[in-house]
Amino acid sequence: MDALAGLLDGPRARGAFLLRMVMEPPWSVRIEDRAPLCLMSMTAGEAWIVPTAAGEPVLLRPGDLAIARGPEPYTVADLPGTAPRTRIGPGGTCTTLRGEPLSRSMQLGVRTWGNAPDGAATMLVGTYLLDGEISRRLLDALPPLLLLPADGRSSPLLTLLDGEIARDEPGQSVVLDRLLDLLLIDALRTWFSRPGAKAPAWYRAMGDPVVGQALRLLQNEPAHPWTVAALAGRTGVSRAGLARRFTELVGEPPMAYLTGWRLAMAADLLRETDATVEAVARKVGYSQAFAFSTAFKRVRGVGPQDYRTRALPERQQSLPDS
Repeated sequence: MDALAGLLDGPRARGAFLLRMVMEPPWSVRIEDRAPLCLMSMTAGEAWIVPTAAGEPVLLRPGDLAIARGPEPYTVADLPGTAPRTRIGPGGTCTTLRGEPLSRSMQLGVRTWGNAPDGAATMLVGTYLLDGEISRRLLDALPPLLLLPADGRSSPLLTLLDGEIARDEPGQSVVLDRLLDLLLIDALRTWFSRPGAKAPAWYRAMGDPVVGQALRLLQNEPAHPWTVAALAGRTGVSRAGLARRFTELVGEPPMAYLTGWRLAMAADLLRETDATVEAVARKVGYSQAFAFSTAFKRVRGVGPQDYRTRALPERQQSLPDS
């Protein structure tokens, strides 16, 4: 598992929120779903994405891909000045600004929603509903809103997603999840490799022949009883050489990185499975539940069981509206 794969190894595998939005001007939708990540692309017409906080409105044309990082709200509209008329809340709930339900009245077909079946603007939307803890390093490296112009990419994935999003076939949600994952990976690789990109240190370190190998070992085998010496032996360098090089490129020592990775994995398991605390501890490399609980509380501020209890309402709230 590499750094980008880590983003996708989590709760989104059980159903991202995808739809085709068809709108006729004037239109404006306020997005307040608090989702960690949303991908948007036009297949017809144009749209403006207007951040609530600092930042200029971004024009989205056919083939462009925008990625909005939550949980801050934003507006998507035909023009920057069009006042919002619709609100999207957690789990994809759709209401007027006064809270009146709109999901049924704006339903246009399978995963198709909007104010006119033949509207001039058509947007594909794919939303990751839950904030997987493993992805936090990557999410923190992204701006609140990024735009990849159509002329900067040659991927056929948007065309594939457009063809699949409104189909109603067995296992279709799994097909759409995988397409969305591929689209996100392709977009992030393009974003981080562009000229002048400020990719995070750990992402750049993946390209180092020694540190990249060490990172993959830690991520793929988190439960292994790693030491710096053992890691150095597997990567073919001295213990001191690995420790120095790893810290310089990643920004923290190998064992500190491993602890953060283990506890991030544990947080996902606590949120998204019913595994016992003891089972979670063993899966991420702790032989004793007490040692795991102590480390988890030191980093998260609460013990594993309290963390699970607090995360449950958020998980339930983020389930898609039926």
